[in-house]
Amino acid sequence: MGTSRMFRIFVVLGSAFMILLIIIYWDDVGAAHLYLHTPVSPGPKVPHPPPQPRPHTTRTPSFLSDIDAFVNQFLEPGTGEPTDTVPVDSSNQSEKSEERYVPRREWKIHLTPVAAELRERQEKRRRLLQEVCANDSVSFPGKNRSFDDIPNKELDHLIVDDRHGIIYCYVPKVACSNWKRIMIVLSESMQQDGAPQRDPLAIPRDLVHNSSMHFTFNKFWKRYGKFAKHLMKVKLKKYTKFLFVRDPFVRLISAYRNKFEMRNEDFYRRFAQVMLRRYANQPTPPASVDEAFALGARPSFSHFTQYLLDPQTEKDMPFNEHWRQVYRLCHPCQIQYDFVGHLETAEEDAEHLLRLLRVDNVVEFPTSQRNLTASSWETDWFGPVPVEARRQLYKLYEPDFRLFGYDRPESILNE
Repeated sequence: MGTSRMFRIFVVLGSAFMILLIIIYWDDVGAAHLYLHTPVSPGPKVPHPPPQPRPHTTRTPSFLSDIDAFVNQFLEPGTGEPTDTVPVDSSNQSEKSEERYVPRREWKIHLTPVAAELRERQEKRRRLLQEVCANDSVSFPGKNRSFDDIPNKELDHLIVDDRHGIIYCYVPKVACSNWKRIMIVLSESMQQDGAPQRDPLAIPRDLVHNSSMHFTFNKFWKRYGKFAKHLMKVKLKKYTKFLFVRDPFVRLISAYRNKFEMRNEDFYRRFAQVMLRRYANQPTPPASVDEAFALGARPSFSHFTQYLLDPQTEKDMPFNEHWRQVYRLCHPCQIQYDFVGHLETAEEDAEHLLRLLRVDNVVEFPTSQRNLTASSWETDWFGPVPVEARRQLYKLYEPDFRLFGYDRPESILNE
């Protein structure tokens, strides 16, 4: 009888020992596999309790446990894990700035639903993007490539905020200065007297466009190495992605006004001098922008359109970001955007987006009416441009018109 009882005790102890071994093995191996293959959903999440710190152990690290730690560290925004900080310029990945732990912000909870009109507007814009990208009759360079095929240098307009799970593709001349300010405030990448800057308009303009203030997709390779593309895909799947666009022709007018009707030494030397030599019969244009303005030697809007249509332009260098097509900046056929804002409905769209992100208690979009270009001016601006050149220009920017729901400007193209 005693022998039988001892046997049962040994069986129970042996079973308990085996269960303990299985638990230890799963913690080291199984969890890594689970993290790498569990699907994630887009958009901000309701906050979870911060994870309890794991006790330090002396186990010998394995490759899979390293991946487990890696995924834990970088793929869980706003849950008390380290957030991505702006990377320092360094040729050695080990020299990157130390990751900092930050508390998660509370998402704002609204008791009233978003207006049906605004929800339908976004659904219509997202559906249009999907339809145009799937429509074989609409073709443009890069439309059918995969995300893996996009060169790293073409991902520099995708700004990531890991704190709130947001990805913003900025389009120059579409209120991008203010949206960049919003991203700086949300990511807390700028300090004021030791505390994060809370006022978007207090951020100096030179810092707004400083690349060191923003963590963009093209910087992932330097920081994450071989994990970069995988991380991009996970964050694209998990985060809320948005962009703002405007009528393509009005955007061109705005770019011309800002860069060539105002004194800008850099744009004068890089672009205006080229236009004056090629199209204004000025083989030796003034050496500086001040001298050019004093002599009235400035390229016209017609010269600017000639420059855009000239095949030699892109042979010399890609279009500058201020007039590069949106489909080339933001890759809407490879990235499924959750929100598409229009400058023409900027105030409503901004309020809707910040509420959707649940950060409207953290920051307010700073509206500005300064120096806006009106769509009603198109006829006046395009008046000196030959009709055939207008039609060629439309073909150049037609994908943006079609993708984002802007009507073909018949009055300009059929004069």
